Amino acid sequence: MILKRTAGTLLSITVSLVLVVVAWLVFIRQFDMNPMVVRGPDDVWAYLFTAENAAANRALVWDDLSITLIDAGLGLVVGLVAASVIAIAFVLSTAAEQAFMPIAMIMRSVPLVAMTPVLTLVFGRELTATTVIVGIVVFFPALVNMVLGLRSASPQAVDLVHAYGGGTRTAMRKVLIPSALPAFFTSARISAPGAIIGALLAEWLATGKGIGYRMLQDVSTFESDNLWTSVVVITLVSLAVYSVISVIENVVLSRFGRNP
Repeated sequence: MILKRTAGTLLSITVSLVLVVVAWLVFIRQFDMNPMVVRGPDDVWAYLFTAENAAANRALVWDDLSITLIDAGLGLVVGLVAASVIAIAFVLSTAAEQAFMPIAMIMRSVPLVAMTPVLTLVFGRELTATTVIVGIVVFFPALVNMVLGLRSASPQAVDLVHAYGGGTRTAMRKVLIPSALPAFFTSARISAPGAIIGALLAEWLATGKGIGYRMLQDVSTFESDNLWTSVVVITLVSLAVYSVISVIENVVLSRFGRNP
């Protein structure tokens, strides 16, 4: 069953990629785009694999991408962990939720582009600033999903734990957290591409490193080949991370007897 679901996930991703490539080609030909500005799939393939300096091109893209993946990965983990911990606190204490949830929503309404210069001044231009920026992108939607997921637990199951002498912690461990697993993985799948976008934003505005900053330079210097290749690579990485999380979700939920 797990293999079947995993194969279905990979098939849907493959179909999506094919449709994107077809739409890309149709767009270029239908609107007669300037080849000096817009690159096609064949140009990206040549840049990475068949051009004379393809090896150097791949090394350049990988060096920048590795920085972005570290930025996005740390921010994703920090954001999900923080959202999970605070969601548990909100469920355990209604007063805490009533006090702090409006503050969280107000902070979420502030554009991240406006917050980034302030965060850069506070945390500097290194990894800490990027982790905070990406964590903010991940935190708020994950928090809302996790609170809803924890509250979706069966009240009868919670009462049963209490009837057998279990306390609040036992009910949380045995009932609420397993019930919130689908919400957690949904948050992770949604947040993973968002974390990469947050890392790109931090690199544009704060750190001056990674594939995000390289793309900004490519726009300024009119390096269309590297720019379009970077966009394609980021898109593929986002799909790959989404797929990996989906596979992990299938395995974990199947072990808990849940339908992914």
